[in-house]
Amino acid sequence: MMKHLALISLMLLLMVAMANASDVTCKSSYGDGKVVYKVATGSPGELGLLKVLAEAFNAKHGTTMCWVKAGSGKSLKLLKAGQVDACMVHAPAAEKLAVKDGWAVGRTLIGSNEFYIVGPKNDPAGISKAKTAADAYARIAKAKHPFMSRGDNSGTNKKELAIWGKAGIIPSGDWYIITKAFMMATLKQANEINGYFMTDSSTWVAGKKEMGNLKVLFRGDPFLINTYHALAMPNGAPNHELAMKFINFLGSKDGQAIIENYGKDLYGEGMYNDAEYAKQYDH
Repeated sequence: MMKHLALISLMLLLMVAMANASDVTCKSSYGDGKVVYKVATGSPGELGLLKVLAEAFNAKHGTTMCWVKAGSGKSLKLLKAGQVDACMVHAPAAEKLAVKDGWAVGRTLIGSNEFYIVGPKNDPAGISKAKTAADAYARIAKAKHPFMSRGDNSGTNKKELAIWGKAGIIPSGDWYIITKAFMMATLKQANEINGYFMTDSSTWVAGKKEMGNLKVLFRGDPFLINTYHALAMPNGAPNHELAMKFINFLGSKDGQAIIENYGKDLYGEGMYNDAEYAKQYDH
């Protein structure tokens, strides 16, 4: 009986998904094939990795990718609503729940980066002396020096809130600034006001030359490792098979080579680690 009800619920979810499938805007489109599939993600799209992956995949399948720009929280909501076919996210707890609840499948580890806490070069809160990320946050709160929060339910925001929780602090006050902006935009705002911000390492590699007021002040806490997974809508959904082919490509030798090497020609260093490296931090 319970299995029967679960099946009915999944069928209803898929019907709603099909009705909502066109209700998104493509930030960019890659390819010129007649079959269009939609992928939601944040920084990998913003930093250009998704375009390179899409071009390689589309060349083999004659397809077109629609990139829907969204942080991890919104990306998962779009997947659940059937507005995208797949997503690339870094929100492990929410991902596992999505798979458990049956509205996402094919969860595949595809790589990682890490979070850096950057701030003013004179480090007024003294976070360079911190032992853990929670210690660094506690020092910032004590100093009441401006700290930028994306405040957008993204994977970054979820990680940030988890660190405040570890520190036993509910951040509030004029020093705690919520931007509701994406990673690069928030990093630029932190640079403008000499504030602290937790950015991912990939964005820092891409933007550090423009961040003259900031430097990396804390890194290395294992809690700051950021694993990325790809997920698709379940069997029966539009483009399910194509979405799974894309996810399988991300985990393949060719896809992994793109992820591991992306950025080296542009910045002299890679921006992401491959899944083999990320595996040790995957939980």
